[in-house]
Amino acid sequence: MAFVLAVRNEEADLAATVESIRAQVGGAGPLAIAVAPSDDDTWVVAQALAATDPQIAVVSNPEGWVSHGLNRAIAATDEEFVVRVDGHCTLPPDYTSLALEALDRTNADVVGGVQSAVGGPGTQEAVAVAMSSRLGVGNSRFHYGGAEGPSDTVYLGVFRRSGLERVGGFDETLLRNQDYELNWRIRDTGGTVWFVPSMVVTYRPRPSFGALASQYRQYGTWKREMLRRHPRSTKLRQLVAPVMVLGVTATAAFALWAEDVRWLVPAAGYAVAVTVGGLNAGRSTSMKSRVRVPAALAVMHWAWGLGFLFGRPTPPPDTTA
Repeated sequence: MAFVLAVRNEEADLAATVESIRAQVGGAGPLAIAVAPSDDDTWVVAQALAATDPQIAVVSNPEGWVSHGLNRAIAATDEEFVVRVDGHCTLPPDYTSLALEALDRTNADVVGGVQSAVGGPGTQEAVAVAMSSRLGVGNSRFHYGGAEGPSDTVYLGVFRRSGLERVGGFDETLLRNQDYELNWRIRDTGGTVWFVPSMVVTYRPRPSFGALASQYRQYGTWKREMLRRHPRSTKLRQLVAPVMVLGVTATAAFALWAEDVRWLVPAAGYAVAVTVGGLNAGRSTSMKSRVRVPAALAVMHWAWGLGFLFGRPTPPPDTTA
């Protein structure tokens, strides 16, 4: 099997991610790292890692988008199975052995597991809690676990190359949502996406509310674009945040116009739900982190919802220049 990474500004985390890849039980195969133009020394770190291991190849990703980088990394390998890895994550030692067993047992085109968000005390840990709660992400199993079986998507994924080739790889016109969209096409062409809850990957989330808002605004924007292209893939959970944004905003505005505080009930109810739910979700963390969980939830909800409603998808990079 081959491992593929598409990274940008990952100077701080790339070495730990690669170390977890090389530590796989039974050994690891070739690793292709596609490096986008970065504001730090990601390229230097990647080249230094490659200098110590002949199985590591570094390829340039001048377009800068994850989808381009992943396709370039995949093209640089030829193994039967492709392990998608993220620069913000750390794989457990048995990750690939669990994946191979599940692929053999289920004959699925892709298997994957749980994104276990972990952060340092304060905002990052609060974001990690929010990203692992139903109040934050709905009924998406790859955020918090669940029963093994067919799924609409999984975190990252270990793919059969034949499945990737059947659907043409990642869609290079998508800046975000490229994983969900790829899994949709795999399922739509008769393939199976299989969720394995024991495949737990540690993920380091954004460390600030500003970075979180930018991330989730992009998620919402590109989710709308993905659903426009594939309307049959729509799930109820994907509409909750934009409906909430519209409902709370409209009723609050009407309350001001009508000078009737009763119309503030939806906004007050949302605030109470996020506050109580967030504090409850963060009860096992430090107080520094716990008091930030409600804010993390609100940022995720509003950034995703506003992005879905009003975000403008960025045109894909011009690859002909």
